[in-house]
Amino acid sequence: MDVGVFIPIGNNGWIISATSPQYMPTFLLNRTVVQKAERYGLDFALSMIKLHGYGGSTEYWDYNLESFTLMAGLAAVTERIKLMASVAVLTLPPALVARMAVTIDSIAPGRFGVNIVSGWQKAEYDQMGLWPGDEYFGYRYDYSSEFVAVMKELWEKGESNLKGRFFTMDDCRLLPHPSKPITVVSAGQSERGMRFVADYCDYSFVATGGLNNPTAIAPTIERLNRATAGANRTIGALVLIMIIADETDEAANAKLQRYNAGADFEALAWMGSQSAMDKKASAESTAVLLANAKQNARPSYLQTLCGSYATIAAQLDEVAAIDGVAGVMLAFDDFVLGMDQFGRHIQPLMKSRASIAMAQAI
Repeated sequence: MDVGVFIPIGNNGWIISATSPQYMPTFLLNRTVVQKAERYGLDFALSMIKLHGYGGSTEYWDYNLESFTLMAGLAAVTERIKLMASVAVLTLPPALVARMAVTIDSIAPGRFGVNIVSGWQKAEYDQMGLWPGDEYFGYRYDYSSEFVAVMKELWEKGESNLKGRFFTMDDCRLLPHPSKPITVVSAGQSERGMRFVADYCDYSFVATGGLNNPTAIAPTIERLNRATAGANRTIGALVLIMIIADETDEAANAKLQRYNAGADFEALAWMGSQSAMDKKASAESTAVLLANAKQNARPSYLQTLCGSYATIAAQLDEVAAIDGVAGVMLAFDDFVLGMDQFGRHIQPLMKSRASIAMAQAI
């Protein structure tokens, strides 16, 4: 099973709490995290794109770096790990993003991928006058499909003449070609989002809420397996998981209780109000996942594994055993400490990472 890290490009990572570790997103922090990930044999690192935070007392995600420029910097200071940047498709033309991707591929040949963000949070785009109107909720994957089709034509053929509903290419050119095919990923969990994955992507990021229930994601992955069964390539699921670890279950649970006690309800409420704007969102969509986090007053909306190193290793092995899982993408309460906990204590106990742990030991 592959393991990646969801790097802290936004302040305070993925816990919306005043009592969790507080930190700003900097290149130094992300370089430290990704270089540790590479040293411990992790397979990839992904940075999100977030253009408007949630506020509250913690100013949650009000501070954010830009994904492509960050990954270009990280490409220059790493040697092996795969790097994936995120693009909000409403903000940039596909031909420009395709060229940006080829540029980073020249820094890190064969190690770059693009995460497609179709856009669910209206405020991110409205603030810049880029929101097409609320009808966009209904056609955002049609828009993303044309966006990726243009990029793939440019990467594979060096030119695109696509004439679509949203994009019109007129002898659009792109050289050089990337050194290897550029990986495309997406996090669409609705039925339409999964069709987009089946048509255009190599991996799908999947997420669910809950605590210490590693197989809770199985129904979502089963839906993904059905949706992608007819694709002409293997499409794997990458499961988003929050790790809160310590030497004992009791110590880890004490951390979790402390974070829960400091939940930033104002930020959670704002996130919930944004996610509720898509009135036709399906029960499986990212918007509903975020709304549920607000409703349940949980400071992390990701599936959370909390416990001792041995407990978390066993739970991650349970995730690895689910049919269709290609890997996991991990977030941590404290990313620098969390990377060391995973690399030194958790990974060596995982059966699904035995070969990596053995290589690290040699």
